[in-house]
Amino acid sequence: MKIAVYGKGGIGKSTTSCNISVALARRGQKVLQIGCDPKHDSTFTLTGFLIPTIIDTLQSKDYHYEDIWPEDVIHKGYGGVDCVEAGGPPAGAGCGGYVVGETVKLLKELNAFYEYDIILFDVLGDVVCGGFAAPLNYADYCVIITDNGFDALFAANRITASIREKARTHPLRLAGLVGNRTSRRDLINKYVEACPMPVIEVLPIIEDIRVSRVKGKTLFEMVGSEPSLNYVCKYYLDIADQILSQPEGIVPKEIPDRELFSLLSDLYLNPIGGEGQKKKNQENLLGFTRI
Repeated sequence: MKIAVYGKGGIGKSTTSCNISVALARRGQKVLQIGCDPKHDSTFTLTGFLIPTIIDTLQSKDYHYEDIWPEDVIHKGYGGVDCVEAGGPPAGAGCGGYVVGETVKLLKELNAFYEYDIILFDVLGDVVCGGFAAPLNYADYCVIITDNGFDALFAANRITASIREKARTHPLRLAGLVGNRTSRRDLINKYVEACPMPVIEVLPIIEDIRVSRVKGKTLFEMVGSEPSLNYVCKYYLDIADQILSQPEGIVPKEIPDRELFSLLSDLYLNPIGGEGQKKKNQENLLGFTRI
């Protein structure tokens, strides 16, 4: 099974992806996580350091694939999760989609691409071009990470449009949304009412999720010294269980941009519950609920 994780930049995709990968490994799956971001820090929480990228390795070998061994590009992370970082082209030059393609090509050359039960692509930022959407060419499912803010849901809607387009020619389905670090879900609920799709899980605001990223550890690793965090891991195990159930998924249909803005801003313009609620709705609209 191949899963592509998307969402607005800074929404917590990498932290979520790493914890889902460990959760899947805890369920007995052989997991490979591929970071698809020039920052090459997707797997930092699993390995504790920035591993060499596919592009850097290819360049060092003058693109002679026959000179590259699996251990040059595949690194062991926490919980037995294997890690790969695609890397990216120089700033202002090249295409991220090309890099993803080269990564998959090399893994196939190494006979590694089909050795895993789960391959999880952690994809950078918003989908604004075909290059960013390249991992969808290989995915069975897409999972969208969002919060309860307008910006994140606007990005989710754009990703939804990309899924619909790719599903025309690929066996791709949207598994659903994961709400990350959000104390409310009114905007999420309003969005999925208008654009029906599953909500896999909504994680509350838990400071230790953010701290885990800074420490370079998954929540599962932190539980070893802080057993009180065990309840947080259950969120990720629940997500893993839903993915492993092989949900039917959907081919979603996005909402036109102006309609989406009107839909979500209406919650602020027509508040329920007085001035306090009006202020909270305004913060949600502007995306200030993110940590």
